[in-house]
Amino acid sequence: MAANASLISAMREAGFKQAELAEALNEYLSSHGYEGTVSDRTVRNWLAGKTRWPHPRQREALEAVFACTAERLGFSPPTARPPASEPESPVRRRNFLTATTGTAAAAMVSDTRPTRVGTSDVIRLRSGLDALMALDDNRGGHEGLERAALAGVGEALDKLKLAASQRIRQRLFSVAADYAATAAWSALDARQLGRTEQHLNRALYLAGMAQDPVVELRVWNSYAMLAHQRREYSQAVDAGYAAQSTAITRKDPLFASLAHARTAIGHSNLGDRDAALRSLGHAQEALTKAAPEDPRPSWVAFYGGAELTAITAIVRDRIGDPAEAEAASHKALSGIPKQFRRNRALATTRLALAQLHQRDIDQACATASKVFDLMKGDPLPGRMRTLLGDFHRDLISLASDAGVAQEWGDRFRVEWSRP
Repeated sequence: MAANASLISAMREAGFKQAELAEALNEYLSSHGYEGTVSDRTVRNWLAGKTRWPHPRQREALEAVFACTAERLGFSPPTARPPASEPESPVRRRNFLTATTGTAAAAMVSDTRPTRVGTSDVIRLRSGLDALMALDDNRGGHEGLERAALAGVGEALDKLKLAASQRIRQRLFSVAADYAATAAWSALDARQLGRTEQHLNRALYLAGMAQDPVVELRVWNSYAMLAHQRREYSQAVDAGYAAQSTAITRKDPLFASLAHARTAIGHSNLGDRDAALRSLGHAQEALTKAAPEDPRPSWVAFYGGAELTAITAIVRDRIGDPAEAEAASHKALSGIPKQFRRNRALATTRLALAQLHQRDIDQACATASKVFDLMKGDPLPGRMRTLLGDFHRDLISLASDAGVAQEWGDRFRVEWSRP
């Protein structure tokens, strides 16, 4: 008797435990006038493969909650027959997040307001976050993405009064908090710092209402980056410590690693070499304990060994180790996945800075020029513009008369002026 790997995978992706799935299915059944007949034991039998074809109403509930057929969830009918085509979702869908740039987020909501909002609605609403994060990974933060995320906040909060249970209310608050944090991140990447703080304050409140430590960590991580952008380095360290204290860091070492890495950057900006290296060590140790296959939200998909190496490059350069920073940047660029175009461009700029700080002017200018090629076709996000501005100022300070520096400065001004 083989375990139902498809159902196990679907539950992991949706973040369900056995009792939570049973509750979600019973919510669906009761909202449609049927008795909730799903127990923990029922779910265990499905997962173990003991029950190969659930009761029709249970199948209907499964298909509604996971928005796919029972066959795709690993079930098979008792008699051989071709797999049924996927039925139309019980709730017709529409795209509700459309950026003015023409990019539409894929969050799905109902055309007609249901009498009750359950788990399947939460899952569909949360799916829009994945589309927004994919857009951010490629292009970076911009106003269209920020507006789309704020629309997601409103959609989630509008559904609160129709929630089928308190658990659903908490999950809606969690989704709203994640959308608010996404809006904050987009504003931060675009260097709209006032709006960033407003969105983060809202996201932290919503995360508290949701009792969601993952979103809380995400918010404190962004607060640390906001403080860095404002050159409030002590506050950046405080925010890093706040991220470390969230409950999720005790459960998932990957999040602990991210919190320690962000704290390391804050210490490096304060010139505290020992504290910065100690935090980096904690980040590296925690990451070795993380299970990469564990289900996590899409916003943290950027973080892993390559990103920690890129952060190491930042820390090393700021504590006066440019050669080590250059080596770390090369290593990071060899590991950052291609879809993270914005992060690759930022790591390339860090590489150029490390080369410049070693007085390798020609190579530094050649490396920095690659950033414009990497981001070709889209405006440079504000955070990247600022970092390139730092490179330009250091270049003028070190080699203002060099021909290659003047050539790079000319291109920098042309690229900066593009919309």
